[in-house]
Parts: sequence; C-alpha cells; structure tokens
Amino acid sequence: MKNYLILLGIVLLLISCSDTQTHTVFLAGDSTMAEKKADKYPETGWGMKLNQFFTEKMTVENHAKNGRSTRTFIEEGRWDSLVSKVGKGDYVFIQFGHNDQSKQKIDRYTSPDDFYKNLSRFVDDVRVKKGIPVLLTPLMRRRFDENGVFYDVHGEYPDVIRKVAADKKVVLLDVHKSSGDLLAKLGEEKSRALFLIAQPGVWENYPDGSNDNTHFNEYGAQEMARLVVSALKDTELELKKELKDEQ
Repeated sequence: MKNYLILLGIVLLLISCSDTQTHTVFLAGDSTMAEKKADKYPETGWGMKLNQFFTEKMTVENHAKNGRSTRTFIEEGRWDSLVSKVGKGDYVFIQFGHNDQSKQKIDRYTSPDDFYKNLSRFVDDVRVKKGIPVLLTPLMRRRFDENGVFYDVHGEYPDVIRKVAADKKVVLLDVHKSSGDLLAKLGEEKSRALFLIAQPGVWENYPDGSNDNTHFNEYGAQEMARLVVSALKDTELELKKELKDEQ
C-alpha cells in the first residue's frame, strides 16, 4: 500500500509539472517584426503584439532586428545566439524577405539561392535542438498604382520561402497572401490606417509627419499579429492549443 501511494504521488507530480510546463516562441526576422524603441512610437513590430494572444504557458522572445536579412542575421551572430536558447518543444517563427530582396542595398542583399540555403539552415538548426521551426512569408508593403490597384514588390522571395517549406516539410504561415488580401480589400486610402503614415504634428515623435508604407503603427501591428494567429489556427501545430479563446 505504501509503495502504491508513493507511485501515485510521483504520477500526480509528473502530471502537475506537465500542466505547468512553459515553452518559448522565438521570433527571427526584420523590422516588421522587431521590438521598437519608445522614441519611434507609434512604430510597432507585429512581434510586440503576439504574446497577448497566448496563454501563460507560452512566452514570446523577440530576436528580430531592423534592417536584417537572413545573411546579416547569420553574419552578426544573431542566429547562433537565438538557436543556442532553443529547447525541446520550443517554436521558432522565421520571417525574412524584405531586406534579402533589396538589390540596391548591398549590405543586406541575399540572392534567391542563398536565401533558400539560409532558410534551410535555420530549419535544420532548430530541428537539431528538437525545436519546431515555422516559416512565415513577408508581410506586404503598401503599394498601389496610379489606378488605385494594389501590387506586390517582393518578387520571387515569397515563393522561395514556400519552396523551402514544401521541401523541408515545415509549417508555413502565408501572411504575404493574407496581408495582401487585406490591403487590397481596404484599398489605397483605408489601408493608410495600418502604417506609419501621418501628417505633420499628429505624432510627437514625427513632428514632420511620416509616409512609411512598410512599417506599422500600433493598430497595424495588432492587425498583422492577428493575421499570424489566424494562419496558426489553420495548422496542425500543438501551439494553437495555447491561443486564448477570446482571441
């Protein structure tokens, strides 16, 4: 009887530990995802809004950095720093493309072939640590032609990400498509409300105004994080079970 009670106690302890076990969602990416300094407010990366969608069992750790491509994220040691922290059952959300495709910015440009190789390495490194990699396509920039028709400027890079996801059998959150659909639906004028766009004198940190069609204001970041969560709900990842019901 005594041995039975001891065994029962151990089982209950293990169950209790399992129920309270926490994991981390690591974020690797560029300025659209990154944390922003107070003097840049209301510029907001969508990664800053992600944690509020999860239960207390998940922690979001944002390693995204302004202006980084897959190449510079590796060269600066940012990737090694991130992956060194990954443990079994942790998730790594990987979203690049904005800076990789910038041919005019040779300090960050990454060829499509190297982009594929870098993303593949990211996936492999996370899996070695028994983590779960998740690839994301880049969020759309706000672009409308003279007729008010929305268009994309990312070229082949989103398709490279889709190919890596297919080849490596990685979950893909295709927010490139969903954010494009959202901008097209809102149209040229209403879509301004998502971005860092304002007339002079509206925002204290931007006395001369702002016409940034790449980065988000706080509302826009919230909506982009919502697109990420919506895509997550359509996957088979266990992570979606840790989304708050009210979201």
